[in-house]
Amino acid sequence: MADVIDDTEASVNFNPLQTRVWASGRHAVRCVRVISETWDVKTFCFNAAEPMMYFFKPGQFVTLELEIDGEQVMRSYTISSSPSVPYSFSITVKRIPGGRVSNWLHENLKEQDELAVHGPNGDFNCIDHPAEKVLLLSGGVGITPLMSMARWHFDTNADVDVTFVHSARTPRDIIFQRELEHISSRVTNFSLSIICERIEIGQSWNGYRGYLDESKLEMIAPDYMNRRIFCCGPTPYMNAVRKLLAAKGFDMDFYHQESFGATPMDVTQEAIEQAEIAVKVAEEVKKAATFTVEFIESGMSIQVPPGETVHAAASRLGITIPRGCGVGICGTCKVHKKAGEVDIQHNGGITEEELEEGYVLSCCSTPTSDLSIEY
Repeated sequence: MADVIDDTEASVNFNPLQTRVWASGRHAVRCVRVISETWDVKTFCFNAAEPMMYFFKPGQFVTLELEIDGEQVMRSYTISSSPSVPYSFSITVKRIPGGRVSNWLHENLKEQDELAVHGPNGDFNCIDHPAEKVLLLSGGVGITPLMSMARWHFDTNADVDVTFVHSARTPRDIIFQRELEHISSRVTNFSLSIICERIEIGQSWNGYRGYLDESKLEMIAPDYMNRRIFCCGPTPYMNAVRKLLAAKGFDMDFYHQESFGATPMDVTQEAIEQAEIAVKVAEEVKKAATFTVEFIESGMSIQVPPGETVHAAASRLGITIPRGCGVGICGTCKVHKKAGEVDIQHNGGITEEELEEGYVLSCCSTPTSDLSIEY
């Protein structure tokens, strides 16, 4: 007869695993794996020194804090892994000719290297915008947030009808091809279509060729007008998708795109006229009263003119507030406002709850009164 273990003794010998949960902020991580996805794309996998569960919303991003040539550099990347694998997370990076950070990561970041990340952040995700039927449209490395969504739906056996359409330059540029084909082969509610812009010498391809257009979209997803659409890719790609959908009368409340890194608007005559007006307004603003911004922990204060951000004011004092995107997306520059009011023009890098608690993004917050900042 097997010995019976005394409950008291078992409870004494058992050491429960103390697992922390990821929350938005600054965290130290270690690179544990580097995977070559294509000839110019690598996936970097991270975890923490102590057990930590990385909960995030599929589609969100993190901001890496790096030191390159002795200079602190912040850069945001979408998480390509799924929170259904919670003890690690991954980013997938394409090497860009002349790209300072992407090239540095490809050439220098290796297993066991440690760095700091900020996040997760971002309104572009499939948790806040649920649907029974979704259409995922990606171009190039813009596949990363949509891959996180696809993995999440697959791993959780979600009752969501997914149509995934990915556009690549050539067959050798298709990121995650084998995994996407595996997912498509395992479940009936996941449809995959890949479009290659061109076929190079020595390559074979039996799929769609050229660019995503109305005719291809109607063949691949004839019910696309009734789906929630998530789109990410180069700016020209996303502009083309928006133009196509708008022309068909698609309800854009059901369209979501990852706007991080979008290129500036084209210089048109209207833009020039607006700029001239802005200059005149700026000249008038200079005559207006200034505000005092106090940084409590630093023990310094400064007079700022209307229109200057909290981050710029801190920089003039020599106070370094970490910053990533500079346009209110990544949330890296979040600070707590003790007193005063600001005009904040953010792009999803802060939640309504955080705003109610007094937090602001210093990169896109301009004082509208005297301010006290806990920094």
